Amino acid sequence: MSYHKQLTIGLFGFGVVGEGLYKVLQQTPSLSASIKKVCIKDPAKKRNAPVSLFTTERDELLNDPDINVIVEVINEAGPAFEIVSTALKNGKSVVSASKKMIAEHLPELLQLQEVTGQSFLYESAACASIPVIRNLEEYYDNDLLHGIKAIVNGSTNFILTKIFEDKLDFQQALLLAQQLGFAESDPSLDVEGYDAVNKWAFLLTHAYGIIEHPNNLLFTGIQNIHSMDARVAAEKGQQIKLVAQAQKLHNGQVASFVIPQFVPQDDHLAFVKHEYNGVVIESGFSDKQFFYGKGAGSFPTASAVLSDLSALRYDYKYEYKKLYHHQPNKLTNDYYLRVYVSFTDWKHIPREKFEWIEEWHAREERKYLVGVLPVNELLQSDWWKTNATSLILTPDPVIEDIAIKQLKKKSLELAGII
Repeated sequence: MSYHKQLTIGLFGFGVVGEGLYKVLQQTPSLSASIKKVCIKDPAKKRNAPVSLFTTERDELLNDPDINVIVEVINEAGPAFEIVSTALKNGKSVVSASKKMIAEHLPELLQLQEVTGQSFLYESAACASIPVIRNLEEYYDNDLLHGIKAIVNGSTNFILTKIFEDKLDFQQALLLAQQLGFAESDPSLDVEGYDAVNKWAFLLTHAYGIIEHPNNLLFTGIQNIHSMDARVAAEKGQQIKLVAQAQKLHNGQVASFVIPQFVPQDDHLAFVKHEYNGVVIESGFSDKQFFYGKGAGSFPTASAVLSDLSALRYDYKYEYKKLYHHQPNKLTNDYYLRVYVSFTDWKHIPREKFEWIEEWHAREERKYLVGVLPVNELLQSDWWKTNATSLILTPDPVIEDIAIKQLKKKSLELAGII
């Protein structure tokens, strides 16, 4: 095996990340990697690279025997999947940053890797500059990984930071994020949690061997967070973050969700501000590890692509250890969440669905309550996403089924019924 394989790259996409990679490779001659051709959609657009580098014909890259690596950083999931699958079948290694494509096509992509024996790496698809996939893949054995929680979307974190620290309302903070290039002109993918849950889908595979389509995971975004929610958080000495979380329960199964949470000031994730991402991994004997880095932008994402390219020189592949070498964990919906819900009118809140309600308050502009809900209620209904209702998880929100049964038994004993 050659330890310094020469990488000849065919690059799809020359937007923020593609151009960033082009610049970074020019500054990294030690990598023995060069871009031979770049496939783009619009040939008329002015670009900061020689015209001879570009083509609109994707087969020029996919069928070129000299190109041994395809790097794919385009926005559309369908074409990205066609490019990646053709490249793997043509005997080329692939590096991708397309989280939506990976999340939606993971079973097919796993099969293609097995059949072709080619490397398919995508560290840049989640948390940009943080090497979270490689760490989950290499470092944490299945039995030792108790939980993982993360801020995986820089745009929403930027917006929440502005709401919390600069007292902007949601629309003002969103506009600022768009002006600074942290949010797209159509921000719904970020704001409504789709981008975060796409990343979370394949992070669950590397963490726990779980394969699940993002549509089947419990998630929401920050679209309904109200400035009153930020004030309530401040009164409690907490912040609001969009947190992706997975936690192993006592029965060995895994609870997973992507929902805004109240985060105490001493929590690692409270330090993650603006467009940064953060990941906290809790393992059996080493307590907690905290990873922190820029989650968006040209160079942070390009640096993750670069890291994958350097790994390809040694023929590195993901082994998917939790999936293939262990008994994969299973997701469960058999647990409860302690939630804060703010709303305009009681009629929109199905109080009978709560196991119990611990507190409720009526303020001038809105009302709010804190209570405990079964997860299946959130999966099967959407009242908590509609009518400007805002649902935020409390710190340490997971309550296991067994804990609920013990509490009910205790209350019945106290009442003298048992």
